[in-house]
Amino acid sequence: MSQPVTALVIMGVSGCGKSSVSQALCALNGATAIEGDSFHPAANIEKMSAGHPLNDDDRAGWLDILCDELRRALKAGEHPVLTCSALKKKYRDHLREAAPGLGFVFLELTREVAADRVSHRPGHFMPASLIDSQFATLESPKGEPLTLALNASEDSVEELAAQTHTWWRKHGFEPTH
Repeated sequence: MSQPVTALVIMGVSGCGKSSVSQALCALNGATAIEGDSFHPAANIEKMSAGHPLNDDDRAGWLDILCDELRRALKAGEHPVLTCSALKKKYRDHLREAAPGLGFVFLELTREVAADRVSHRPGHFMPASLIDSQFATLESPKGEPLTLALNASEDSVEELAAQTHTWWRKHGFEPTH
């Protein structure tokens, strides 16, 4: 077995199902959900709500906070599951530095499916107009260590959570229930 996976990041573009899969996974195995969007500073939310994509500088402080949350959860003996777009390799590497043994689950989907889901999602700050910028920014994590890529265009939330759970167990996770 390779390095055990101590924590997970559920990643991908907006609309891929990060939050839903995280909730289903944590209900399945007792891990601790950390909703990355809830840590965005107000300026980031205002920028995205106005239809402007975030840049590296906008994301830097947010990623630092997420690193702190991963460290806190691991120190407390939890098995954190962080939802974070983690679109660029350098963002993922920053998170990996905070949590050795961090695994990534890439919820891959088509641009069309992402746009459709986001346009039908009530009450979220991310407008469908930013989907193209997310795909333009995305650097696929396929081939990176401790990374699982799943088809979020076709598989249900329950299937994605079950596949993730199975993969995590193969990488050293012991569920709490």
